[in-house]
Amino acid sequence: QVQVVESGGGLVQPGGSLRLSCVASGNILVTNNWAWFRQTPGQERDLVAEIFRPTSTEYKESVKGRFTISRDDAKNAVYLEMNNLKPEDTAVYYCRGDILTGPLERQYYWGKGTQVTVAR
Repeated sequence: QVQVVESGGGLVQPGGSLRLSCVASGNILVTNNWAWFRQTPGQERDLVAEIFRPTSTEYKESVKGRFTISRDDAKNAVYLEMNNLKPEDTAVYYCRGDILTGPLERQYYWGKGTQVTVAR
């Protein structure tokens, strides 16, 4: 059994910063890729950033230069540093880990999300 838990969301003013954290626990052999998604009401979940082993990254165009994804494999953790936040960044942010729990057991595990609200 694997649990994935996000934290660090909250209310921030435009131009402000937040750091999201996500930690996986349980019977984990290795985590391959990590990704952050976000979702607003009535919309599909949208990929924001992804980090591959060992450290290559990809970003949604609208967050390039403002968001940074990083990972700590010793802690089974991934982070999303968000700077110069804009109201359009408001969403529930979800973490997803591509996790191996056995030699032939690999799947995506999702957290329950953390709310980020950017407003005055």
